[in-house]
Amino acid sequence: MPKNITTPGHSPKLTKLHKLSIAGVATLGAATLAFSLVPDNSHTTTNDAAVSTAKVAYSDKQIKDVKASVTDQLAGADLKAQAVAAKKKAADAAAAKKKAAEAAAAKKKAAAKKAAQAHSKAAASRSSERIKVQPVAAKTYANNLDGWIRESLDIMKSKGIPGSYNGLHRNILRESSGNPKAINDWDINAINGIPSKGLLQVIPPTFTAYHVAGTSWNIYDPVANITAAANYAADKYGSMDNVNSAY
Repeated sequence: MPKNITTPGHSPKLTKLHKLSIAGVATLGAATLAFSLVPDNSHTTTNDAAVSTAKVAYSDKQIKDVKASVTDQLAGADLKAQAVAAKKKAADAAAAKKKAAEAAAAKKKAAAKKAAQAHSKAAASRSSERIKVQPVAAKTYANNLDGWIRESLDIMKSKGIPGSYNGLHRNILRESSGNPKAINDWDINAINGIPSKGLLQVIPPTFTAYHVAGTSWNIYDPVANITAAANYAADKYGSMDNVNSAY
């Protein structure tokens, strides 16, 4: 007699085939449920997304325009920066030039002031020196043979005419004995109409030819006569010191 499989408290065992069948039914039910939950306007959404995606498009012209605009803006900014830099450079140059001009003017003014001070100081020094320098009294000579010879020697020295006190004195005593008005009226010169005159017995043509500037043109003037005769003797004999007789 077969066992009662419906006996309470006993559950029939599921075979492997039964388990697979149940799993398949469960999976199919889940899929059906998921499909039923998709909204009816899912197609519309998909279409809208497609349309929206289709509207986004890139144009080479738009990109070029954007690039050109950016380039123009950069170029403008660069030009502006260059203009600002050039303006600043010009301002700096002008300031430097002005500063240099002011420095040069100040230097020139200082130099002028220094020169003026130096000139003033020099003028004061010269004035002081003039005050200190005492006027030198003119040299005086005795109005006699000694004084005439000494005055003539000073003139001869200033003119570079050689001669000594002794040479002049010796020849004067021989020629005129020291008489400034002496005149020879007997020698050949007198015979020829040009007598010798003065301390050193000089004829008029010789006195005129050898006259020394600064002395009198009067042949009888003692100093003029001695100086002219000494000048003649220096020319003919080297010096009056070399003359020991009529000359």
